[in-house]
Amino acid sequence: MAALCRGSHRWKKINSFHVLKRNLTGKHDYDLVVIGGGSGGLACSKEAAQLGQKVAVLDYVDPSAKGTKWGLGGTCVNVGCIPKKLMHQAALLGTAVKDAQRYGWQISGTVSHDWATMAEAVQNYVKSLNWGHRVQLQDKKVTYLNLKGTLVDKHTIRGLSKAGKETILTAKNIVLATGGRPKYPSNVPGAMEHGITSDDIFWLKKSPGKTLVVGASYVALECAGFLTGIGLDTTVMVRTIALRGFDQQMAGLVTDHLESYGTRFEWKSVPTRVEKLSSGALKVTWTNTQTGCEHSDTFDSLLWAVGRAPETKALGLDKLGVQISKETGKIIVGPDESSSLPNIYAFGDIGEGRPELTPTAIKAGRLLAHRLAGRSSELMNYDNVATTVFTPLEYGCVGLSEEEAEKRHGKDGIEVYHAFYKPLEFTVAQRDSSQCYIKVICERAGHQKILGLHFLGPNAGEVLQGFSLALQCGATYRQLMQTVGIHPTSAEELVKINITKRSGLDPTVTGC
Repeated sequence: MAALCRGSHRWKKINSFHVLKRNLTGKHDYDLVVIGGGSGGLACSKEAAQLGQKVAVLDYVDPSAKGTKWGLGGTCVNVGCIPKKLMHQAALLGTAVKDAQRYGWQISGTVSHDWATMAEAVQNYVKSLNWGHRVQLQDKKVTYLNLKGTLVDKHTIRGLSKAGKETILTAKNIVLATGGRPKYPSNVPGAMEHGITSDDIFWLKKSPGKTLVVGASYVALECAGFLTGIGLDTTVMVRTIALRGFDQQMAGLVTDHLESYGTRFEWKSVPTRVEKLSSGALKVTWTNTQTGCEHSDTFDSLLWAVGRAPETKALGLDKLGVQISKETGKIIVGPDESSSLPNIYAFGDIGEGRPELTPTAIKAGRLLAHRLAGRSSELMNYDNVATTVFTPLEYGCVGLSEEEAEKRHGKDGIEVYHAFYKPLEFTVAQRDSSQCYIKVICERAGHQKILGLHFLGPNAGEVLQGFSLALQCGATYRQLMQTVGIHPTSAEELVKINITKRSGLDPTVTGC
């Protein structure tokens, strides 16, 4: 205890001296210190350095509850977008092998998937990105510090190393971009002890085997999709609805396709306990909330995908009076990403009301760097940001859902054009296309400005990127109809769409 008091007293002396020195000289160690080395934080720091600012980045990753660790780059690079998309690709290749035989490819022997080979290749690529980020920071003269940052005041940061060594830094401006981490349920015995999250799944050395995925977010459905696609017995447990916040007609089609793909669903169910059996298997017990009946089954792995929590608790925000949402724990920010405390900014997943998407964090970070350097006043536009859910049949969207469009404009104030279509590639392969669907939501009056666009089908992300530009430019249905499609593609169905829901006509596309 005495040693702890001496250490605390020593830190206070160092801190007081450092702050006093800064107050007397009016100088700071850095123009900008960014806490968080994810995609947004790195983009902001590199952009600021390019604009002549003296910049440091603090990044420190606490191991997951299961002990998983990773390097610089944040969630997207290490335990999110990148490994997820690569494992999604592995699953798509499995389907392509089946299709190939109908296209004349002679495939002898049994085709099987080896998790260890895939995991090693994906993990090695991720590690190369970690190294690449380190090199980029060095090349752009950004100081990288592997420290956990805590705010002391609006210009001062205390950094703590893994060994417990303290470093004090001062900066004219401080940017918080610490992102979020997956949550575990707090009311399910055995949940954390026996379960894993998306922080772990991509770094497993051995196949997860028969897996229960709890949750129905995009993370849950994407993971369930690639696990099913590589041949693993996979079940998704859904408490209420799938893909909350997305268009619910589209969400229903996504889960319909997953079920036809082989993923099992336990609807209206909540887990109540998890036990590890002597065999090593996990016995999961759950209750169906509609019937009240209790059920159980055994699994090799249990993946929790029940939401994410912002990494704000260790930042010391409460002591400084930085306003935080009581509901979400996220930092309340203004249009310019400013917090309630001068000189402290936040963006990305920890910003209240901000989309939890890597590209928005990168764009917002770069724009913030320009504003802090006095080079621009441009603010981030968070409207009409496109995104894609990388389930086996991909779902891409931009703009408003049908529910939100109705809420804002009224049911009679919108026109919904839709179509079921069949990708040409599916024909020879004799693949089911009953969930391949497009929806364009427009204002009903005038030239019918497009409010939202939804596409369920192969390569949805590639298809939607260009259309998101059109929505940023205020595209109308009339302009969509004036556009000539590229034939034969799935994307051309968007510029041919002409059946409205209001008409009641069959929206199935016939012919080529």
